[in-house]
Amino acid sequence: MNVGVVGASGYSGEVLVKLLLGHPQAKLAAVTSRQHAGKAVSALIPALRNTPADQLKFSDSDPAALAARTDIDLWFLALPHGTAAEFARALVPAGRKVIDLSADFRVANLATYERYYGVHHAPELLAVARFVLPELTAAGWSKSIQLAAAPGCYPTSTLVPLMPLLQAGLVSRDHIVVNSFSGVSGAGKKAEEQYLFVERAESAKAYGLTQHRHLAEIEEQLTVAAGAKVVVQFNPHLAPMRRGIATTITVPAASGASLDQLYAAWQAAYAGRPFVAILPKGTTPDTAHVTGSNRVDISAVHDARTGNFILTSALDNLVKGASGQAVQIMNLWCGFTETAGLI
Repeated sequence: MNVGVVGASGYSGEVLVKLLLGHPQAKLAAVTSRQHAGKAVSALIPALRNTPADQLKFSDSDPAALAARTDIDLWFLALPHGTAAEFARALVPAGRKVIDLSADFRVANLATYERYYGVHHAPELLAVARFVLPELTAAGWSKSIQLAAAPGCYPTSTLVPLMPLLQAGLVSRDHIVVNSFSGVSGAGKKAEEQYLFVERAESAKAYGLTQHRHLAEIEEQLTVAAGAKVVVQFNPHLAPMRRGIATTITVPAASGASLDQLYAAWQAAYAGRPFVAILPKGTTPDTAHVTGSNRVDISAVHDARTGNFILTSALDNLVKGASGQAVQIMNLWCGFTETAGLI
């Protein structure tokens, strides 16, 4: 199957190109970039020198021209929010499958999206789009959509440990506190003072408190899981590392809920899922152990003194938090082995 990547010059776009070039069933036939049109892909991604990327050149990113290409079956949009919607508006009506790595179609409620992101540039597509977190989205999703929204990195690190517990009634939906630390690649390729090496090295800081954009996605999905409104205190931080997400969730245990029941709920939810690793009790995830993988590691402890469960997770923000998860979605959507190109 031929696939294309729109906007491959960013960090997640580079990882996506690398994964697709090694995929056994998908052929990367088009890579676009307005800024780098005409250049060999390996010129922009030197790690791919002396590979087929030498012969693959960036093409211009014109939505109408891409929609007219009948040789591409599926497009990945590795673009900022707002811009991605403009391409989806051309590609979806043309009958192409689209997997969007931006936030444009992650939030189903238009008013919520516009509160966090501003004007939506393709609201008519929300009806045919679906937020897809492969391990948690209800079975059958691949038969009913035209556009898949890949979850963000912070939401993946939060939803994977927390959603099954809300669904099982093992935790409260009140007083949930999420503290997350992200590598600076999560901000993308942009020149801002706070992302300079001398600013971030040996330094960590909170940012986006009370209104981080990923909060919209997290709360909407948790509300669906719980069947009632869920409000989360989300505290993101920048950490002095290039990539990775480490998340700690403090949530009150439901009356009578035990750690054994929590682990049993996780085992039931993730049995046979290759990209969720449930660590033994007393072992906490480490970003160093998931870098470069499409895996999320999770674990939990119970604090008898406070009555809280403390859930921890770690993932690579550029793989399971972005490009790897997008490839995983493609695999399931197109009938490939779920792990194809990812292990």
